[in-house]
Amino acid sequence: MSRTLLKNALLVTGARTGEGSILIEDGKISSIAFYDSGETIPDIPSVPSEDLGGLAVMPGAVDIHVHFREPGLTHKGDIASGSRAALMGGVTSFVDMPNTIPPTTDGAALEEKYRIASAKSLANYGFHIGATSSNIMEIKRLCSQSPESFGGIKVFLGSSTGNMLLNDCSALDALFSIKGKCILIHSEDENIIKYNMAKAVSAYGDAVPFTLHPLIRSREACIKSTADALERAMRLGTRLHVLHVSTAEEVDLIRTAKGYNQGITAETTAGYLLFSDEDYPALGPFLKCNPAIKSPRDREALRDALRDGTIDTIGSDHAPHLKEEKLRPYTSCPSGVPSVGDSLHALLAVAAQDGIPLGRIAEVMSETPARILGIKGKGQLKEGFDADFVVLDPDAVSVPDASDSPCGWTPYEGMTLKGRIHSVWLAGEKAVSNGNIISRPLASRLSFIRSDQFQ
Repeated sequence: MSRTLLKNALLVTGARTGEGSILIEDGKISSIAFYDSGETIPDIPSVPSEDLGGLAVMPGAVDIHVHFREPGLTHKGDIASGSRAALMGGVTSFVDMPNTIPPTTDGAALEEKYRIASAKSLANYGFHIGATSSNIMEIKRLCSQSPESFGGIKVFLGSSTGNMLLNDCSALDALFSIKGKCILIHSEDENIIKYNMAKAVSAYGDAVPFTLHPLIRSREACIKSTADALERAMRLGTRLHVLHVSTAEEVDLIRTAKGYNQGITAETTAGYLLFSDEDYPALGPFLKCNPAIKSPRDREALRDALRDGTIDTIGSDHAPHLKEEKLRPYTSCPSGVPSVGDSLHALLAVAAQDGIPLGRIAEVMSETPARILGIKGKGQLKEGFDADFVVLDPDAVSVPDASDSPCGWTPYEGMTLKGRIHSVWLAGEKAVSNGNIISRPLASRLSFIRSDQFQ
């Protein structure tokens, strides 16, 4: 039996934070003790132990919103580069989005991605299935026959990279009626965006100023689409996860809708919590993402929503593009930023600025995303769960370096963020130590349970 004892750690969970110890046996947490409750794990002869000297131990982040670009777009990034950045940033499990080439819209494409990941991924890996107007029967088949094989059903209500747009009302009603799986939405109204884009191109041609991005991918587009989706979810009893929420109005809508359907949850990203439209003049194309980052008022509303629980999860929406692609004129510059390795540091910076406790960070980055998708054995510091966690000094300064990004740039470059990661553990083995991968991580395929089995 493989055993390791970690002692004198600051154990961080959503329920409590305090000094304690963790005993790892055969890749799982076999015992956890909080000293302030009088609990102890005695030293066991011949069992290796490590004194963490008060460093924080948090469950490894579970990022259920990444775009690792494989297959078909691997010149931008791939599962190897994305999972490496994830692991170095304290993300031990990820669930990848379906807008690849070919898109992940059937069981065969899903299993091909698992085949690739089994050979290349350095972090635990899973995938969402993508919805189209013609694959609803395939999705229903997968929900019935192999629900453990995918996380959720991704629906693009507005077009973005990969253009998997779905806005047919009858198809959406059919999808939102599916039980046992979470529907995850990219929520922007396509008609509003097209109208705004046509006006901008008419005025500027290809040289549309990047400062107009939040007016083209406008707040009205987000609000309308999210309002429609929430209405549909309340009417049909859908488990709905609203991704990358970007406006104060959406926060209010989601907060109200939760009172009518407890299966409604919401995500934002660290970028919406740190940046605003005041940063476009300096960062321009490197801040271009969909939905657009909006005003300081929106940023503050999202921070309030993070504090009060309206925002349930933080996903990175990691979406790498080459630097030369981002330097194109607005109309041909792709949207998306690389962020999986910076999200934990950015969120710790937000927490330090706003007095948000570390336990809340553990909830939104680990515990709740794993619960929403029913990921077996992940996301918690709890007996019987997999020993996937990150050891860090949450108060230390962290300054992102573009050379650490899988595509060579990051909008966070040079910013003063928080959290020096000392080590990352996967399946009870130390995989990262002081910024270096020291052993081949024991990455594994994630398994998902039907959401109606864990509500």
